[in-house]
Amino acid sequence: MLNSLNKYGVYIIGVIFLMINLFLYVQKDFYLLNLLPLALLVAFAALFALDKLFLFVVFCVPLSLNLEEMTGGVGIYLPTEPILFVMMLIFAFKQIKGAKYRDARIVNHPVSIAIYFHFAWIFITSLTSELPLVSFKFMLSQLWFVVPCYFFAIHFFKQTKTNINNFLWAFSLPLALVLVITVAKHATYGFSEETGHWIMSPFFKDHTSYGAVIALFFPIIVSLAFNPKFDTASKGLLYILLGIYVVGLYFSYTRAAWLSVVAAGMVYLLFVFKIKFKYLAMIGGVMGMFLLLNWTEISYMLNKNDAEHTTDNFSEKLESMSNVSSDASNLERLNRWSCAIKIFKDHPIVGSGPGTYAMVYAPYQSASDLTIISTNFGTGGNAHSEYLGPLAEQGVFGLGSMIWLLVAIFYTASKLYIRLEDKEMKRVVMMLMLGLVTYFVHGVLNNYLDTDKAAVPIWSFVAAIVAIDIYHSDTTKETRNQTKPNKISTDMSDQTLILDVMSSEFVKSSTNY
Repeated sequence: MLNSLNKYGVYIIGVIFLMINLFLYVQKDFYLLNLLPLALLVAFAALFALDKLFLFVVFCVPLSLNLEEMTGGVGIYLPTEPILFVMMLIFAFKQIKGAKYRDARIVNHPVSIAIYFHFAWIFITSLTSELPLVSFKFMLSQLWFVVPCYFFAIHFFKQTKTNINNFLWAFSLPLALVLVITVAKHATYGFSEETGHWIMSPFFKDHTSYGAVIALFFPIIVSLAFNPKFDTASKGLLYILLGIYVVGLYFSYTRAAWLSVVAAGMVYLLFVFKIKFKYLAMIGGVMGMFLLLNWTEISYMLNKNDAEHTTDNFSEKLESMSNVSSDASNLERLNRWSCAIKIFKDHPIVGSGPGTYAMVYAPYQSASDLTIISTNFGTGGNAHSEYLGPLAEQGVFGLGSMIWLLVAIFYTASKLYIRLEDKEMKRVVMMLMLGLVTYFVHGVLNNYLDTDKAAVPIWSFVAAIVAIDIYHSDTTKETRNQTKPNKISTDMSDQTLILDVMSSEFVKSSTNY
């Protein structure tokens, strides 16, 4: 009888929900109640299946939609960011209540320490911000990316090595679907460059973020396609997937993404040919000194002209990457960079405040720097740099914290790759590291870590590297060397045992004799 009452109760509640939802939708034009079943499902998963919820979020990221673009309201991505916020709260609660997610190795890892400083400085500069409410909102939005996609993701990746592959597939397959849809739509417009700037909507805001994410996963797809462990049929499907990514990357018309992939290839060759870091540092120092000594002349050349220039020729597109005398997008980027440096000069220690650049940069624009796409409303993005943005918003220590974080990430990844002996793990570390190279090279010209499209995979890549470093790097040269004495000791003990048995048998036979 109780079972029958419970069953009928479910039916009654369902009918009442449908009636209320229908009334609100028809009479009040209110449709958000449709999200209630999904919200309840998310709450259940957050409490009892956090790992599955994480993979669900990863799958949704390439397909997520910006609420601001759809309704003109709050700039938040659905359904990913609300779920990430819930995951952050649940994970923090579990950290406090139980020891399941506590591990000193994670807490004390060099990458984690760099992240602590990064957020500590964001908090301090939020207190001194010109717009504190904006800055604290920015900090909160960064936390709901980092807590689930780094700290929880490390625990997710430590459970089994296959979870890293599950994550990569969960993101790369829906991204491939977005590429197919975008390229198909683009084809109807004759693949024109002007159309290529917005055709990826509503999944991506513009072609630059679209190209950056494709480039981020390009080394992953290349590595999978040429992995000898797959059979012929699997390789055939992977080659098709690689073709989709190649076409998507080309027709993204994102020159920075193209060059970032080339940069990743160069880094790969550095590891293949084992070129020492000190030589790279010397070359970088010489190039930096040259730029510093000739900056006045270079600045003059960069600001000669402001005429717009576009082209459909591939080689000319690459040339226009350095054409800052006539390309409007390049000139506008220089305008944003110039404003960032001016803001830094006014606030060298604490900056204008995290997340405030778009709201404060307008007065810093010079008439000579304005272009046909300039605006005083910050609608064209931020500082267009993952490095100058923190410099302007958080001062010199903001840039320092970003550099510290990158050094910690790439030092960990490089050292891990060198000492790993498991070939499959080496392959995973290399492709994750090259993916990060594409993004942070691209980060010189653009910044997207405030969006789910970039933040979720970037922090998850870092988490995977740290998880391998802590939990899956047993098969290393150091470990092998440490086990050698134990093997010798075992062999010696076996020999001693054999001698003891032989001696006892000899004594026994002698007694009998």
